[in-house]
Amino acid sequence: MSQRKPVLKFAVCVSNAEYPASLELHKIYRVLSNEDAASEGDIRVVDESGEDYLYPAEYFVFVELPKSVEKSLLRAA
Repeated sequence: MSQRKPVLKFAVCVSNAEYPASLELHKIYRVLSNEDAASEGDIRVVDESGEDYLYPAEYFVFVELPKSVEKSLLRAA
């Protein structure tokens, strides 16, 4: 049985209205899969604290990045 790697997603913050200390506008964030959160209109994001938290999905726009950029962002994490 082979284990599947989780699909990594990235999103750009387009609003930080209620979370200015936790989210930087226009920054690319790593998004973790969370189906329960998605059904509630939220996404799980690794924020400025280095921890993952739920935020309103409308605060982000998903982006597809070149593999080299994804690799670089994951190294910095």
